[in-house]
Amino acid sequence: MSGGYGAWPPQEPEPTLELRQPSRWEKLRGRLPLSRGAEGQGEVLQPDERFYGAPGQQQYVSGQQQYVPGQYGPGEYGPGEYGGPGEVQPGAPRGPEGPGGPGGPGRPRKQRRFSWPKRILAGFVVLVLLIGGYGTWLYFHASGEIRHEHVLSDYPGRPPEGKGTNWLLVGSDDREGLTKDQQDALHTGGGSVTGGTSRTDSMMLLHSGDHGTTLISLPRDSYVTIPAWTDSKGKPHKESKNKLNAAFAFGGAPLLVKTIETSTGVRIDHFAEVGFGGFVKVTDSVGGVDMCLDKPIKDELSGADLKAGCQTLNGGQALAYVRMRYADPLGDIGRMQRQRQFLAALAHKVSSMGVILNPFKLVPTLDNSLAAFKTSDGTSLGDLYDLFQNMKSVNGGGGHTIVVPIANPDYNVPNVGSSILWNQTKAAQLWNDLKNDTEVTGFSAT
Repeated sequence: MSGGYGAWPPQEPEPTLELRQPSRWEKLRGRLPLSRGAEGQGEVLQPDERFYGAPGQQQYVSGQQQYVPGQYGPGEYGPGEYGGPGEVQPGAPRGPEGPGGPGGPGRPRKQRRFSWPKRILAGFVVLVLLIGGYGTWLYFHASGEIRHEHVLSDYPGRPPEGKGTNWLLVGSDDREGLTKDQQDALHTGGGSVTGGTSRTDSMMLLHSGDHGTTLISLPRDSYVTIPAWTDSKGKPHKESKNKLNAAFAFGGAPLLVKTIETSTGVRIDHFAEVGFGGFVKVTDSVGGVDMCLDKPIKDELSGADLKAGCQTLNGGQALAYVRMRYADPLGDIGRMQRQRQFLAALAHKVSSMGVILNPFKLVPTLDNSLAAFKTSDGTSLGDLYDLFQNMKSVNGGGGHTIVVPIANPDYNVPNVGSSILWNQTKAAQLWNDLKNDTEVTGFSAT
């Protein structure tokens, strides 16, 4: 049937796709990335396959501009689209790959910040480097301050090396570094023996080994045999009997070492000497040394004037304390006891944390100590450290303090005077214990 109504039955129109004009709000939010149609197509907008297609697919042309898939990032305008090329649309994504993100254009990369564990680790590494550098400098600085002298030497009949380590410690009346006024203030006097040589105020043998540490006082008036020697003018002298102190006065430290080695059969491995001035400086550099006295001490010759009880002795007081003997009923024996006690207390103070952890105390203490000591050739900073550690253990329960066994404390010899005679039988046992590094027992500490 034909008519004005068209064909019958009515045909359903084919579906057509009608593109809705996006609102300005959608454009601003960037929810529908679009591109303009070709010239002459009016305002018809088409989906922009730069964002939905993969790079390398079909390219779209708008006017004189050529769009390449993937040319602009998500949310960016193309040429002529509401802004300049590459500008960010309002509401465009800000993710890592979006404009302004770490991986996209439009904003500088955000700097990474170290976490607290990393900061702590970095600080610890810096601290270790600083401590290591300071320790290295301190070691080489201190090693360069050690004063060496040629004291130990081989000779025919010298005792062989034994077990353990043996130090000969000497306190001399050397006044090096002291002015005349200081000598008067310290009651050191200015006397000397022949030729301006020094004398010893104390001599101690320190042995360390598998059975702890033993500190043996050698009385300076001990009657011994002094080997043949040659003086500084080249004049030879025969072997003679005299006080042990005379060996140091005649031939200095080398003759003293040789005299002790031949008298005891014990080989000396290291030697250290400290004079009056050095002793005072070392004590003052650590802020004094704490001592506890059972009774007051007063001695005009040494200048000692100390009250009973615990107190801190400065350098001058300490020197008077270790030198005093005339006001002591035990004389030289009592003085040796005080010397051993004070040296152990000094070693504790020097190696205390208050000194070691304080560079302003440690460096002056090291400088004064090393300047005060004269040591034998080959003695290293490590050897001196071991010496102080062993001195600490003497009164700490891990060592012994004794005096060489005495047979007669007042042995008078013509042309020599009052001397101390050793008990040769007991002394021989003591020397054998040291040579073999066996435990030293059965000897008196006085």
